[in-house]
Amino acid sequence: MDGGSENMATKRDIVGRILAGRGMKPGAAGCAFAPANIALVKYWGKRDEELNLPVTSSLSVSLGRLGSEVEIQPAGPADVVVLNGQELPPDSSFARRVSAYLDLFRPAGAGFRVDARNTIPTAAGFASSASGFAALVRALDQLFGWRLETRELSILARLGSGSACRSVYEGFVEWRAGEAADGMDSYAVPLAETWPDLRMGLVVISGEEKAVGSRAGMKRTVETSPLYRAWPAKVAADLPEVRAAIRERDFHRLGRAAESNALAMHATMIAAWPPVIYWKPESLAVMKRVAELRAQGLAVYFTMDAGPNLKLLFERKDEFALGAKFSGLQVVAPFGP
Repeated sequence: MDGGSENMATKRDIVGRILAGRGMKPGAAGCAFAPANIALVKYWGKRDEELNLPVTSSLSVSLGRLGSEVEIQPAGPADVVVLNGQELPPDSSFARRVSAYLDLFRPAGAGFRVDARNTIPTAAGFASSASGFAALVRALDQLFGWRLETRELSILARLGSGSACRSVYEGFVEWRAGEAADGMDSYAVPLAETWPDLRMGLVVISGEEKAVGSRAGMKRTVETSPLYRAWPAKVAADLPEVRAAIRERDFHRLGRAAESNALAMHATMIAAWPPVIYWKPESLAVMKRVAELRAQGLAVYFTMDAGPNLKLLFERKDEFALGAKFSGLQVVAPFGP
């Protein structure tokens, strides 16, 4: 699925094309927030590793004020990366990833100080990379005064983390896979619909960093899972189903499609070699509990990304009931105040 051998475009090429004619002299500072997003139809698999181009389109909903705030300012010759108030060693995985992304934009010899604050667990399947890189690119836009269009910000955010292209928007967002080798037609677009009564409950099984990162797990799945060949057809069927459910505010239709899509994605991972298994025993227990509650007449479904944590989908009328069934449930109203 990797189209990199045919595509000669690099991340630097895309950045150069988007920033052509714009200044590269930083101001005093830039600061921005971006929400985390949870895919209802998942992104899993790349057709180009260099440019983070997906095999399929995907569709998500943002998590309101849960996400990442990033402040960036010019510093000495070396980058300083601070996460949630703690300065990270330059050789840590997060700091290396941030610095590699900044290399695409930095003037010769310039270093930056990046202060990132996540209101969700980092690298635990809550899309912190998505909100982090979306916030970082918005902060860079402010620092350098580029005044880019949101579509351009989406493309630049995608170069840092694929799902980050969706976090430049709020609400329901679709990432169009595109077909162009250079990826200039692969970006996110917001859906016009809102759903004020929709709720998402975060079930935190573990906030620890994943043993297998999403990028590595995705690559292994694409290269070794015999089930992956069916994944594009699954997404092609689920996307219009979710769009229609959103348009009609048909909750059961939305929940069935989202839960089925998440389970299908994890099935492709489990069939990879070595298997990519993010589930913990507690994850399975929550899945079983959701099925039991639904059988008892409570309208609740789940979705799950590359991590052990689950996100419950339900409506406002059932918020109290779900809170009683799941201790410590963190409820998010994507379209609420």
